[in-house]
Amino acid sequence: MWKFYLNDYYSYLKLERSLSENSISAYLNDVKKLKSFIEIKKIKSDPNKIDIVIINDFLEYLNELGISSFSQARIVSGLKSFFKFLILEEKISKDPMDLIESPKLKRKLPEVLSLDDINILLGSIDLSNMEGVRNRAIIETLYSSGLRASELINLSIQNLFLDVGFIKVIGKGSKERLVPIGKHAIKHINIYKNEYRKFKKIKKGNEGFLFLNRYGRKLSREMIFLIVKQISKKSLSNKNVSPHTFRHSFATHLIEGGADLRAVQEMLGHESITTTEIYTHLDREYLKQVIKEFHPRS
Repeated sequence: MWKFYLNDYYSYLKLERSLSENSISAYLNDVKKLKSFIEIKKIKSDPNKIDIVIINDFLEYLNELGISSFSQARIVSGLKSFFKFLILEEKISKDPMDLIESPKLKRKLPEVLSLDDINILLGSIDLSNMEGVRNRAIIETLYSSGLRASELINLSIQNLFLDVGFIKVIGKGSKERLVPIGKHAIKHINIYKNEYRKFKKIKKGNEGFLFLNRYGRKLSREMIFLIVKQISKKSLSNKNVSPHTFRHSFATHLIEGGADLRAVQEMLGHESITTTEIYTHLDREYLKQVIKEFHPRS
């Protein structure tokens, strides 16, 4: 049923509205995000049976995922267009989007950085000293893989599988997950490991941790926040940036690029939104391909 409606909608956008292929793809992706959510939640509902309750649950899901207000507004706009088409074609009698308002486009904390913001921030890091080399690797890792600050500080060398483009992350509740990591992050982690960490005197008990402070100890969560604040204050003084900002940006940029919601959900480790079983059936190479295809710095 979904395929049938989407094919008709495609024809409508192309022939009657004369939209470009890029615009058509954007409209279809908005509908496919709703379809993906319905599959994740195991809701048995065709397009003609969608109601306002399902729509509201979907928007709440996007909000919990960390998708920006701007991206949510774009998705709402796309869904409004789709259901108006169904009304026009008399495929449905009641529009579930009638009472849905677009999210107010106000600034939320933490902010979602644009790709230009990310590049400005990364470019401002002084790589002439070893602390800067480490900090660049930290920021690249946060943005490349969407890690929480607590997951970053506990990242161990034995859980780096950089040759195949993955890292193993220990998330909330000591749950493990494999997350793809982009080539820029891999490059800067290797520089840090081989040109700095390798020659550092490490305090006993800290040998396994990747990121260390100047005293050879594991970085604290507070230190990660301080590093991010200091770097962003110099390069993006008008923005309120925290480690979690990179996690939000990671998710938003992937979703905006068309990445599958379930793949992003898996990479973020948001088990509170859906069940673990859904994640375990996802192909690891597919997750890697999602990063490669949709992440701006893959």
